[in-house]
Order: sequence, then C-alpha cells, then structure tokens
Amino acid sequence: MQEITQEDYEKFIIDYKKVTIEDTELEIGGNHKINSLQPEDFKLETTTVWSFPKRGKWATHYLNAKYRGNWAPQVARNLILRYSKEGDTVLDAFAGSGTTIIECKITDRKGIAVDINKEAIMVVRDRLNFNTLKSDFQEQKTFLGDARNLNLISNNSIDLIAAHPPYANIISYTKNSNHKSNGDLSKVSSIDEFCYQMGNVASEFFRVLKQGGYCAILIGDTRRHKHQVPISFRVMQSFLDKGFVLKESIIKVQHNTKTAGLWANLSVKNNFLLLMHEHLFVFRKPFETEKQKDLIDSSKWWKNNGINYPKDKLQPDEALGIK
Repeated sequence: MQEITQEDYEKFIIDYKKVTIEDTELEIGGNHKINSLQPEDFKLETTTVWSFPKRGKWATHYLNAKYRGNWAPQVARNLILRYSKEGDTVLDAFAGSGTTIIECKITDRKGIAVDINKEAIMVVRDRLNFNTLKSDFQEQKTFLGDARNLNLISNNSIDLIAAHPPYANIISYTKNSNHKSNGDLSKVSSIDEFCYQMGNVASEFFRVLKQGGYCAILIGDTRRHKHQVPISFRVMQSFLDKGFVLKESIIKVQHNTKTAGLWANLSVKNNFLLLMHEHLFVFRKPFETEKQKDLIDSSKWWKNNGINYPKDKLQPDEALGIK
C-alpha cells in the first residue's frame, strides 16, 4: 500500500486534467459546485430488497454518474448509518469513484479508500475536495493498493468494511489507464481464479475488521454459454470459509444498466432472462467469546478444510502476475 495524499493529488493534476476509467473520461482538478451536502428525505431501508431508480446527486456524487459499475450513494449511506457510528473507521478496498469515502466525510466517519488503479484514487481525492459544515470533520485517507494485501492497516482496527468489487471481466477498469498495475481483479476471466482471489480478499478483510464488526460486499452474477454463473454465491462461500457469518442477504435492483437495451430483444430470441439485480451480503466477524452453536446455521456449512481451487488447474492469468 502507498498513501496518496492531497499533495500527491495536486502534483498529479498539473499533468492530468482528465483520467480514463474503462472507456469513460472523467475530469479532475476543477472547482466543484455543491447544491446540497446531504440527501433530502432519506430513510433507512427496512427490507431485504433495495431499489434506487434515481441515483443520489448530493455532495460530489453527481460528478460520478458516468463512472460505470459504481454503487449508488444510497447503498453506501444505508450501510454506513446502519452498521457504524460517528467517529468509526470505515474501509472501502475497492474504492472506485469514491462513493463510500464521500459518504464517510459527510457522515463524520474516518474513511480509508484503497484502489489498485492510481487514476481511480486520484478521482477519489478529487471528489473529496469540498467543505462540510463541520470544521472538525474526520480525516479521509486514500491509498494505492491491493485488497489482498492491506499491509498498512492493523489487525482488528476497522469498524465497517463496505465494498463493491469488480467481477468476471465485465468492466475492465484499468484497460485504458496511463498507470498500469498488476493485480486488477476486473480483468480476471476465470471464475475459479476470481473466487480464489476473493478468498484472499476475505482473509485480509477478516484480519483488519474488529470483532463484532460488519463487512458488506455487493456482487453480481453473469452468463456464460447460455447459463447463469452464480459468482455471488461462490463469493459468499469464500467469505464464510474465512470465518465470517452471514448477517443479511439483500437483493439490490439494478437500474439504467448500459447494456440492458442491447440485450432486451436477444432475451426473447435466445430464451434467457436479463440479470437485473445484484446481491449485497452483509457479513459479521464473530466475537471469540460467542457460542458457535448459535451461529452454526449462518456460517460455513461444508466440512472440508477450504474451498478447493487447486492452483495447478487454475488458468494462468497475466493480470494477476500468475504464471
């Protein structure tokens, strides 16, 4: 991990006024007009189906409307308000455009944003360039780093993890980046390899999270060879395998997806249904003193010593530096 400071950002924007994330150019370094710092009429979700047809535009969230694949501010806000309190430390190790860290700033949490893409982290720093009404707001830290190796974060130091990882080579976030880096999970095409690496992510998340703390992961599925691939449930297993227990399983309805119109006619012609939802899993790290029998039905149910992803059968993946 390498901390990216405000000074680093100011040096970066001398040479770069735009960055490219996948195929989208995003402007950075400008003056951001804030129409409203907080959402109007916001209410916490109370069911396991979340649907936000209109993406939130408060603070600097409106600047990220074109950033493909980032979660809505309403998702991050619900998680932060429900599973943390003011002054807590919140980690997003797949920071993307900074949705989570923006919410940390305006809800008085200490945010830690990590992303493997330097240009994404510069977008995050850019979106944090606004003033709150409080003069003593919590510091937000940003790092260039890999979610599988959070070496600058201490054991049992994080109150909440909220993350929306990329998956299944659907959106390649670094393909047009001027600052290449190995380890980009968005480029992994092998489902086995992706789930294996998400198990490594889960291990790091379990290490840094406090006992009793929550870890929320938003993940979707895909289709291959005319059949659905349940990536989300395999990722859920990866987290349960590392010791987490399942607190909630939430359906997050997808709206305004880029390819929905393209595939609608093909859905009828080729007899398949469009995937229009993601799974938001909320895990908890149990206290060592908790009775395991009380958690047995919400934790790992299989008997082997780990999910079997034999390395000799995994396809080599240059993006992860695997030979």
